[in-house]
Amino acid sequence: MTNRITANLPARDMDETAAFYQRLGFTVGFKDDGWMILNRGAMELEFFSHQDVDPKTSCFSACFRVDDLDGLYADFEKAGLPKDCWSMPRLQGPPKLEPFGLRMFALIDHNGSLIRCIENR
Repeated sequence: MTNRITANLPARDMDETAAFYQRLGFTVGFKDDGWMILNRGAMELEFFSHQDVDPKTSCFSACFRVDDLDGLYADFEKAGLPKDCWSMPRLQGPPKLEPFGLRMFALIDHNGSLIRCIENR
């Protein structure tokens, strides 16, 4: 097995979080009342139960570093998420080159977690 690190994010409701990420192509690898692991190919997110997280003030985040950023964006776009600046959840894109030299787009989930999707160099 390869060494790895996985993101741990809050979930106000495990079922609601699972359903949201399933719309984005994730599958549930493990789930109980306090912990959940979601997978989308090699990408993995782990969630802990945290009913008190305020989506509007959450500072939780994770990065997905992927080879096919445009393909991931196209897949996420199929979920029909809003693309404005204030909705939650929302998809912020399309992928663009940022001033710091990386191509990326962002996803804000319904728990307020920021997922930065970044193209591998």
